[in-house]
Amino acid sequence: MDMVTQAMDGIGSEPGAFGKRIVELADRLAQWSESSDGLTCTYLSPAHRSVAAEIRNWMREAGLITEVDAVANVIGRYTAADPAARTLILASHYDTVRNAGKYDGRLGVLTALVLVEHLKRLGRKLPFHLDVIAFSEEEGVRFSSSFLGSRAVAGRFDGKLLGRQDADGHTLETVMRDAGLDPARIPALARRREELMGYLEVHIEQGPVLLEEGLPVGIVSAHAGTVPMTRRHDAAAAAAELVLYVEKRCAQAPTLVGTVGQLAVPNGAINIIPGRCELTLDIRAGDDATRDAAVSDIAAEIARIAARRGVSIESREVQRTATVPCSPRLQSVLADAVARAGITPRHLPSGAGHDGMMFDGLTDVAMLFVRCGNGGVSHSPREIITAEDADIATRVMLDAVLRLAETS
Repeated sequence: MDMVTQAMDGIGSEPGAFGKRIVELADRLAQWSESSDGLTCTYLSPAHRSVAAEIRNWMREAGLITEVDAVANVIGRYTAADPAARTLILASHYDTVRNAGKYDGRLGVLTALVLVEHLKRLGRKLPFHLDVIAFSEEEGVRFSSSFLGSRAVAGRFDGKLLGRQDADGHTLETVMRDAGLDPARIPALARRREELMGYLEVHIEQGPVLLEEGLPVGIVSAHAGTVPMTRRHDAAAAAAELVLYVEKRCAQAPTLVGTVGQLAVPNGAINIIPGRCELTLDIRAGDDATRDAAVSDIAAEIARIAARRGVSIESREVQRTATVPCSPRLQSVLADAVARAGITPRHLPSGAGHDGMMFDGLTDVAMLFVRCGNGGVSHSPREIITAEDADIATRVMLDAVLRLAETS
């Protein structure tokens, strides 16, 4: 009997225990919200800081060496016997969008926490350090910039972001200092390539593929990224024409999606023809070439609409992120673990951006998706997973970590 099987045997006596605990912990974190009628937890709000404190308490109780770093990432280390050993990161984020669900981001944090609690109970040491990281900011809600937490750890934090303002006119730097954080220490958070052996993340799928195929988990093949490109000022009829074109164009490739998530007529009234319309456009695909071709076609159509309707259009690219292929090696490790759990391995691309993207080029990256209920709805109070699926995901990740320990 190998070491992985021995460790997994310790789980079998309590079927479902991992998943039950994860759901309970997610419910407890959801008590802190900026709104009383839904879950909202944006960067360095009082709710956000309370969630960070609770996660840190849980990490300490699990026996991890903990810290809250200069961007409010909560980090817990399960140490290897050798201080010079490399590090495997298990991570996701704890901030939310407005009116959010309880599992986006947080499922990955809690899966990692429960996994390490189990290793601690077994007294099982690993040949590498295991860092559980709860990234402080991924959604980009408060300061219109995503991945603040993971950018810092991956050495990709741009100091110019400190001047970004929230809706109340507070700069990121001011908000950080008011929270007791020192922005000058951010560059020191960057991990070095030679220190790392990999990055793994568990996340809800945010789509219906696994649900429709009856699979609890799937292995992510690539991150398409989050690409909110434009904020357009236009008449409503021209905007409507653009929206319909986006829908038509983005139906032409299997992994291509286009979303007009916000559409507004400022100061509009029932009997006034709109002179201004604002909208956002988000284009995503499983590869950069497909996405960029769609973006080019949409840009050309915008010019045609403007000329045809005699209107002016202003656009601003907010963010562009390249597709991040996941590590074939780590995908294989996850696929083997999924198969040993009696589940058919399913590889699928991620249409959403995740913290793991920030580690592309720094270390091997992989992600395990977990089935999302309610038709795959996420970023919504309707977002749901089952305790059984969370349990399976934790067991798969534990299996993967232990296999990596055997082969490192």
